Amino acid sequence: MGGGLVEWLKAALLEVQEYVGMLSLTARGIVSRPFYYRDVVQQFDAIGVGSLTVVLLTGLFTGMVLALQSGTTLDAFGARSMVGRLVSASIVKELGPVLTGLMVAGRVGSGIAAELGSMMVTDQIAALRALGTDPIRKLVVPRVLAGLVMVPVLTVIASAVGIVGGWIVTVFVLRVASSVYWNSVVEGLYIQDVWMGLIKPFFLGFAIVSIGCHVGLRTTGGTQGVGRATTNAVVASSVAVIAVDYFVTQLLIVLIY
Repeated sequence: MGGGLVEWLKAALLEVQEYVGMLSLTARGIVSRPFYYRDVVQQFDAIGVGSLTVVLLTGLFTGMVLALQSGTTLDAFGARSMVGRLVSASIVKELGPVLTGLMVAGRVGSGIAAELGSMMVTDQIAALRALGTDPIRKLVVPRVLAGLVMVPVLTVIASAVGIVGGWIVTVFVLRVASSVYWNSVVEGLYIQDVWMGLIKPFFLGFAIVSIGCHVGLRTTGGTQGVGRATTNAVVASSVAVIAVDYFVTQLLIVLIY
């Protein structure tokens, strides 16, 4: 029992060491040449534009169900007109960043792990090294940059669509005047909330993409290994989204409230 625990701890420490090593190489790759512009643009498209549909649908239905639930709850207090305040604050501060992060983790984290894992088990990454190309610069840096830029953009879109979804339900189902809803939205949002909704996605995007790259580059064991890596990447990045969200929220509450 004790031996198994020690082995597990050694394996976990090795993973952390490899992950930190990859991050330091990535940081160096971002600020020094050569820089693969075409790959960066490709990843912006794959991570940003590719995830747009799923993020739009998630944001829309989250806003709608939030308005529906809060409307029936607030009815008990005769405060149906406050739905906009509740929807906007919930989505901008918390649900927008987290749900976008989880959707991107499911779509992008698995895709990166599968792509890089396939390259590892078919020796394509070894071939890149043999040709004098740094795999970190060529494969990891463009994905990390795309994650850092596109996840915040997707979060803003999801939050905006979520508030519109809340408006649709509030006006057509709850029968509250449109102007009352939008006034409530504006009253319910403070600049600190907006900052929190904008800062969090940078950390979430970085966590998702860097974990996907790390898991992909550590893949072994043929096609079975690729399947395992894909599953591990989704699980690890989804848990990381929720954990990072908590710690960043705690930090931001101290710094900006």
